[in-house]
Amino acid sequence: MLVEEIMSVPARFARRGDSVASAAEQMRSLGIGVLPVVEDDEIVGVVTDRDLALVLAGRDSALNGLTIAAVMNDGVICCRAEDSIEAAAALMGDHQVRRLPVLDDSGRLAGLLSVTDIAVHASEQLAGEALGEIAEYR
Repeated sequence: MLVEEIMSVPARFARRGDSVASAAEQMRSLGIGVLPVVEDDEIVGVVTDRDLALVLAGRDSALNGLTIAAVMNDGVICCRAEDSIEAAAALMGDHQVRRLPVLDDSGRLAGLLSVTDIAVHASEQLAGEALGEIAEYR
């Protein structure tokens, strides 16, 4: 089974100049915990609900004045739509991430793959193994 068969489409995303408040609202309204950050059709980072929570805990100011660029992670781990589910799960475990942006043949954002997608649509066992690796303290 391939990633493209179970990934979430369309992938919601943010841009570096978007406000953190708008990203938080998008995450809340869609019930998601991550937004890839895209510029010029290329993924340049990700921002997670955890990133937003940490920013709030460390600042007295409101989210309205902050941009995504101030809080995003630019070391993005991605997979390809044509990758196998097993390869994607191994990548998640190796890098201790629960979600992977999925790129098409041109390197553009095509979707998003989560451990939940793997559990629901492919293999609970494979998802459990990935979660075991993700939760492992290094």
